[in-house]
Amino acid sequence: MLALIGCGYWGRNLARVAHGMGALSVICDKGNPQAEALARGFGVDFTDDIAALWRDDRVKAVLIASPAETHAEIATAALRAGRDAFVEKPLALSVADATAVAELAEAGGRVLMVGHLLRYHPVFQRLLQVVRAGDLGRLRYVYSNRLNIGKVRVEENVLWSFAPHDLSMILALAGERPDSVSCVGKRDLHPNVADHTMTQLAFPDGLRAHVFVSWLHPFKEQKLVVVGETGMLVFDDTEAWERKLMRYRHGVDWKDGRPEARKAEGEPVPVDHAEPLAAEIAHFLGRVADRGRPLTDGREGIAVLETLDAAQRSMDSGGVAVNLSPERTAAAATYYAHPTAVVDAGAEIGPGTKIWHYSHVLSGSRIGARVVVGQNGMIGPDVTIGDGCKLQNNVSVYKGVTLEADVFCGPSMVFTNVLTPRAHIERKDEFAPTLVRRGATLGANCVVVCGVTIGEYAMVGAGAVVTRDVPAYALVVGNPARFIGWVGAAGERLGDDLVCPRTGARYKLVDGALAPA
Repeated sequence: MLALIGCGYWGRNLARVAHGMGALSVICDKGNPQAEALARGFGVDFTDDIAALWRDDRVKAVLIASPAETHAEIATAALRAGRDAFVEKPLALSVADATAVAELAEAGGRVLMVGHLLRYHPVFQRLLQVVRAGDLGRLRYVYSNRLNIGKVRVEENVLWSFAPHDLSMILALAGERPDSVSCVGKRDLHPNVADHTMTQLAFPDGLRAHVFVSWLHPFKEQKLVVVGETGMLVFDDTEAWERKLMRYRHGVDWKDGRPEARKAEGEPVPVDHAEPLAAEIAHFLGRVADRGRPLTDGREGIAVLETLDAAQRSMDSGGVAVNLSPERTAAAATYYAHPTAVVDAGAEIGPGTKIWHYSHVLSGSRIGARVVVGQNGMIGPDVTIGDGCKLQNNVSVYKGVTLEADVFCGPSMVFTNVLTPRAHIERKDEFAPTLVRRGATLGANCVVVCGVTIGEYAMVGAGAVVTRDVPAYALVVGNPARFIGWVGAAGERLGDDLVCPRTGARYKLVDGALAPA
């Protein structure tokens, strides 16, 4: 099922774990005798011809652990060949290349996952759970140290080699991107390669963070410290498992107008033992099976790259802070509207969205990223359309209709918002809400009567008239629309075995409803 591309130091770890899960079918590397020997040892095929992978029907997905400068090129080839892709960090060496890869994956309905390993570490997962439950109160400060002696590189600096893992964790904790990034570095061994860097991050809600990385340090330190209003957490990956996550209930008391620290003993936080890499690969295999969005998808990879890029630009300028707020504001405005289209004041349009000839977006409407609104469409007022939706020509989305992400609306399909309309009677107070769940397809010229819910990944046939709720993954046709079978997330009709013929994803019936197996 899986092909591994690149069998260096980390690729061998990926091979070991994937083979242990029974998922590895072929190893691909060029000019690497160790890779061929490893393939023989695991009893899997070997090739030095990457194009052969795209001709191999067994290969449904790839693990890319080649040199970083090849990640974007190989991921692009894999996605274009219809394969899902796991890409070791970084996704690319530029934000533009990473964005192109992510958009290609989304356009083709492929799974794209970035190997930010520590996001899948059971200890970080538990730490994040505690923070999101509010047990530390509002976060005040986060710092991460990733220090060691070696492995020293000359093809990339320590910022790009070490910091992506820490930035991924910090962005997850913050739940947003930083407003500003500053970074200073020092080059001891090579005039163009930084061996130590200190990166400072400032977030819109007041959270501050820093990342210190070095491969010229006298001892190994891999520590994430999270400071909140009511406590602190420390993830120390060099400790024994039972002490990798410690909680400190320190506090500060005010006495006579002066603060006094109140110290407490550290408390180990129990975490089930599991190999992070195994958890990461299992997550990827799960998303390949259920077609869901990975935790570290292309968008998360882009967010980390944007932060890395800002840190590099700051370091190149001597540590001057790079302000990301104007760039984010500009990015939000980077949608395209044809000169004949009208976008009213008060409408919000996400980046990458395209609004074509003679379409009208009314005030109060919120359209997500990468949405396509075809010719002669009307949106709103006060309509919400999720990321990645595709509205073909002559589609109007009226007030009361909500489209979740990745909904397809065929040409001239119709939504209603009143059950018994009359031209001479005002019935705006009778609008009935309609909800179309993620990934659903509404065929050409179909009619969706207001007040219904279309389940996720359901498919409504062309010309059908939907008068009642449609279950998730259901295929309905006719007037009134009737159930005739099930479809998978990839849009293929399922047989009696409930296995998608395109992707091999398996489904099951639970109390009459279809769900991924």
